[in-house]
Amino acid sequence: MLASLRNMFKVPDLRNKVLFTLLIIGVYLMGANIVVPGVNFTEIQTISAAEKSGGVLGFLNLFSGGALARAAIFGLGIMPYITSSIIVQLLQTVIPKFEQWREQGAVGQRKLTQATRYLTVALAVMQSSGLVFLFHSGELFGAGSNIDLIKDFTAPRVLFIILVFTAGTAVVMWLAELITQRGIGNGMSILIFSNVVAAMPIYGEQVKADKGWFGLAVIIFVVLALLVAIVFVEQGQRRIPVTFAKRVQGRRMYGGQSTYIPLKVNQAGVIPIIFASSLLYIPVLLSNVVPWLSLRNWVQHNLLNPTDGWYIVFYGLFIVLFTFFYVHVTFDPYQQADTIRKQGGYIPGFRPGAPTEHYLARILNRITLPGSLFLAAVALTPSILLSLWHITTIPFAGTTLLISVGVALETMKQIDSQLMMRNYEGFLQ
Repeated sequence: MLASLRNMFKVPDLRNKVLFTLLIIGVYLMGANIVVPGVNFTEIQTISAAEKSGGVLGFLNLFSGGALARAAIFGLGIMPYITSSIIVQLLQTVIPKFEQWREQGAVGQRKLTQATRYLTVALAVMQSSGLVFLFHSGELFGAGSNIDLIKDFTAPRVLFIILVFTAGTAVVMWLAELITQRGIGNGMSILIFSNVVAAMPIYGEQVKADKGWFGLAVIIFVVLALLVAIVFVEQGQRRIPVTFAKRVQGRRMYGGQSTYIPLKVNQAGVIPIIFASSLLYIPVLLSNVVPWLSLRNWVQHNLLNPTDGWYIVFYGLFIVLFTFFYVHVTFDPYQQADTIRKQGGYIPGFRPGAPTEHYLARILNRITLPGSLFLAAVALTPSILLSLWHITTIPFAGTTLLISVGVALETMKQIDSQLMMRNYEGFLQ
C-alpha cells in the first residue's frame, strides 16, 4: 500500500489531480462551517440533541456533514444537485427532447447538464425558503421546540438568507463538477463521502459514551465484517466473452481476438443508495410545505426513523428499484448489442442483434437482483442491530457505511487504472 502511494505521487498529472481533489474538499468543508449571516449563533449550540436523535434534522444532516445544523452557507449540501440529476434522468425516458439530447453525444450531454444546473438552482430556492421558515418556527428541531435561529424575521433578512443558501448550493454544484472534470472520482460522491466520513469520529465518541469501550469494540467488529462483505461483492463480476471476426482494411488485417464484457454484481455502485436517500428527502420537503400536522408527524416518526418498519420497507424497495433503473440506464442491452454488431463482434452461441440483446438483458437481470438485495440488506442491517441494542446515536449507519466504502473503492479503481496505464503497480491486486 505504501509503495502504491509513492507510485501515485510519482506521476505528475495524477498527483495534481489528487491534490486538487483534496483542495476542493477542504474548501467545501470550510464552507460547511461558516454560519450564514443573520442567524442567531448562540442558538446553534442547542441543536445537537435534535441532530443526534435522527428524524428530519438527522436525515438532512446525513448528506450535509452537519452543515445544516450549523446553518452554514453550504447547509443544503449536494442534495439539490442529486435530486435534480435524478429528475433529469427520469425525464430522459419521458420527454422526447431530453431523449434526443441523450443520443446526441457530448453536445446533448452539455444541454442535459445545463438543464440539471437550472433545476438545481430552482430546487435550492424552494428548499432554502422552506428551511428559513422552519429555522424561525423551530419545528425542524422537534415538536414544541423554542429554538429560533432567526429572531429578526424581516423580509430583507429572509430574502438574504435564502440567497446565501441558494448561492452556497450553486458553489457546491460547481465544486462537484470541478472534481469530476479535473480531479479524481465522481464529484457528487466525493463530497458526500467527505461529509459522512467527517462525522464518523463523532459517532464513535457517542457510542463509547453510551456503551463504553466494549460497545465501541462490538460496533467496530460489525463494521469491519460488513466492510469485508461489501468489498467481496463489489469485486464480483460476470465476464461475458466476445469474439471479433477477422476483417481486412487496406493491407492490414484487424480483429480475430477475443475479449470479455465485465458485468459486476453491484453494477450501479453506491448510486442507488444516494438516489433512494434523496427520494426519501422529498417527503421531508412536502411535510415542511404542506400544513398537515398528521403528514409531518408520520414523516418524522415513521418514514425517517431508521428502526421503523415503514422506513425499512420503503428504503429497501427504493434501493432495489433504483439499482435496476440505474443499471439499465448505464448498461443498455440494446445499445451494447448494437455496438458489438457494428464492431464486427459476437457472443459465442448467440447471433448478433436481437438474440444478443436478449441474452445480455437476461444475464444483467440475473446478476442485478442479488446485487440490489445485497445493497438493501447492508443498508438496513446495521440500523436493525443498533435498534436491538438501543443505540440511536448513529442514525442511518448502513447508508453511511455503504457510501463510504463504495466511493472509496470507486476512487481507488480510478487511481489504480491510471497507475496501470503508466506501468505502475496499483492498489488493487
